[in-house]
Amino acid sequence: MSNTTYHIRIKKEYAAAILEDLQKLDAVELLPGEELPIPEWQKKEVRKRIKELQKHPERVVSWESASKKIKQLAK
Repeated sequence: MSNTTYHIRIKKEYAAAILEDLQKLDAVELLPGEELPIPEWQKKEVRKRIKELQKHPERVVSWESASKKIKQLAK
């Protein structure tokens, strides 16, 4: 069997139960987040965005507002 890594998206309401069942079957290995390295390019991007927000706090948009706009655009 190949050692392929798959990424899946599980709906929140099912995630805990599915992961529990898979663990009981010894079908998955859960890794703590700190074992997965964050790429340096991603850290740089976050630092850049934080600096930009500190310079221009008036550009900050609440999650509620952003979510509402995304839903409107998706229609």
